[in-house]
Amino acid sequence: MKIHTQNKPNKTLEDYALRYTPHRFRRWSSGVIAITALGGIAYLADFSIGASIGIMYGTINALFAILFAAILIFVTALPLAYYGARYNIDLDLITRGAGFGYYGSILTGLIFASFTFIFFALEGSIMAQGLYLGLGIPLWIGYILVVFIVLPLVIYGMKALTKFQIWTTPIWLILMFDPVIALAVIHPETITEWLRYTGNGSFNGFSVAAIVMGSGIALALMGQIGEQIDYLRFMPAPTKDTKKGWWFAVIAAGPGWVILAALKQAMGAFLAVYALNKISSSLAIEPVHQFLSAFSVFVTGKMALILSVILIIISQIKINVTNAYSGSLAFTNSYTRITRHYPGRLVFVFVNLGIALALMECNMFAILASILSFYSNCAIAWIVVVATDIVINKYILGISPKTPEYRRGMLYAINPVGFISFILAAGVAILAYFGVLGHFLSSYSPLIAFTIAFIMTPFLAILTKGRYYLLKHDDGILEPILDEDGTPSSILFMCVSCDKSFERPDVLYSHNHGGVICSLCKATER
Repeated sequence: MKIHTQNKPNKTLEDYALRYTPHRFRRWSSGVIAITALGGIAYLADFSIGASIGIMYGTINALFAILFAAILIFVTALPLAYYGARYNIDLDLITRGAGFGYYGSILTGLIFASFTFIFFALEGSIMAQGLYLGLGIPLWIGYILVVFIVLPLVIYGMKALTKFQIWTTPIWLILMFDPVIALAVIHPETITEWLRYTGNGSFNGFSVAAIVMGSGIALALMGQIGEQIDYLRFMPAPTKDTKKGWWFAVIAAGPGWVILAALKQAMGAFLAVYALNKISSSLAIEPVHQFLSAFSVFVTGKMALILSVILIIISQIKINVTNAYSGSLAFTNSYTRITRHYPGRLVFVFVNLGIALALMECNMFAILASILSFYSNCAIAWIVVVATDIVINKYILGISPKTPEYRRGMLYAINPVGFISFILAAGVAILAYFGVLGHFLSSYSPLIAFTIAFIMTPFLAILTKGRYYLLKHDDGILEPILDEDGTPSSILFMCVSCDKSFERPDVLYSHNHGGVICSLCKATER
């Protein structure tokens, strides 16, 4: 019996959704991948996040909150980035074999998909604000333009994204840093005013509660590592000659994204305090007004407006092509496993953009802090469970298999280790966030999610003795998946179902078909 999964757009457009990224497609250097991945963090929501934290809790509390969140994100993102780059699989595929099981990771896949359209809507709103301020385009029309500008780049996947990100990154960096540096140099007193700012809330000085609550907003970005891995999975295999450069690229484009993100958040808090002398606090958290105030320090008002709008447009296109791209992959992964039907990645490009457009038209930017504070509980629980499974269960305890497994038929439907840990961590944290566990704990919901996920993951692995990680230890093919140096093997096999060739990590033997079958055909097998 043949399973007709190949009646779909070509692999260039699909960008290997639901699959291992084959060696023969990974033609880019480590440097190109790193620059492309870093282009995915060009978003200006960091400036809004930093401004919101700073205005609510004061500068000192905001800086500690940003630093605390950055440290937690860096530590948890490093093992995930390594696995994505070393084994050339996305975060959903990593999650399956890191404690969740084949169907268990559908839940986290949908959470990641929601991350992409939430942030697309936030970034799209910022771009529409720039178009309104600079060109007088009504916001509702601006939201539609945001979608249609991004769409062509997302359709053509990695090939188009690498070129766009590399060419626009230098312009983006110059326009982003120059006005902030100029403001600090021309008006150095603004730094002192910023550091003395105590916020408009009830916190007049250093406060642990304020730091934790502020970090909860910033920790919502923890899911960004999923988007970084969507690029890192295209990394070439490291060799003796390229190992140092490979590691630098993985760290810079993987957990290193949060260093730049933290810097942007601090800059956002700085620009917001400066802008408060000219505009209201509601406008001071909007990046377009922040940069308009900063550019006005050293150029005329009209030129300041032009430069601000150019920065907004470049930044928002850079990040939203990533949001739409990663969202299409996440939706495809979840939908295919639920229905066992593969409609193609492009279908979910339109789904993702449609949801984001609806959110923009509903003006979700107005409740930015509340959305991020709530979402951070789910993102933290997911990422910490996977990172803990890799570091502790795989490398310290040796319970979880080190080589990642994602293929249907090799995994249990649900692995209680990660699935239950995630449900408990996210569930208790959300209850705390809404005050069900008392007013005091509501401020510490991010830490509750982190702590429960970190403790429960190894506890359940020990309790279950690692029984539910692998359904089978042998996929029926003699050739090993990894070469002697640990690199995924590039040996090709012909799938007896779709008659296409696939590399060794992407196939397994099927008794039903009497031969080797690819992971995609296996995923859609009924």
